[in-house]
Amino acid sequence: MITLYQFPPVWNLPSASPFCMKLETYLRMAELPYENAPDADVRKAPKRKLPYIEDGGRTIAASGFIVDYLSTRYGDKLDAALSRAERAQALALRRLMEEHLYWPLAYARWIELENWRVTKRAYFGFMPPVLSTVIPELIRKGVIRDFYGHGMGRHSAAEVYELGCRDISALSDYLDDKPFFMGREPTSLDATAYAWITNVVVPPLASPLKTHAQSLPNLTAYIERMRTRYFARASAQPS
Repeated sequence: MITLYQFPPVWNLPSASPFCMKLETYLRMAELPYENAPDADVRKAPKRKLPYIEDGGRTIAASGFIVDYLSTRYGDKLDAALSRAERAQALALRRLMEEHLYWPLAYARWIELENWRVTKRAYFGFMPPVLSTVIPELIRKGVIRDFYGHGMGRHSAAEVYELGCRDISALSDYLDDKPFFMGREPTSLDATAYAWITNVVVPPLASPLKTHAQSLPNLTAYIERMRTRYFARASAQPS
């Protein structure tokens, strides 16, 4: 049995971390039995980040490496039919979301002051009063530092959101009228796309990213299609 260590559900999402949600979506798509660890602690994670898994005595960290491991060990059920060119396209779109769109999404949660107040309550509201005041602000300072170090943090808010909205438009244009990103059948790219788009649209955080994504009918229909297929059915629940 695969044990999944991830951040807990919040805002009606399986996880507010798109990386964690990507991995849980992949497990469901690949029909791999798993259980959520009740005691996931980022401080104990191999790379001090979530998600990670334990499987057959092995511990694997980082969502991309985990997907590679699972597809090698249990078979590539989702991407076997893709050509080399299609795999390259899927990789480029994953990088767009994980390495670029991630930062405008993080800006909306951690740096926009009104949204930060909502995020803080959702993420840290379970902590005792003293810790819930000190710890969140320390983590937020780290996010702001990383954001600036990445380079996107040197832009204005309007520029950050403009870059993010361009990414969302690109995803919508690529999806077009297809049911899934690579065509008629879902692939591992859809695990990433569903996690990222849903994490833009669902949380109760106002931003130009959310407004723009909600204005694109093919994206809103897509996340409902994925939710219904993989998270609404009893058979899709973890073992």
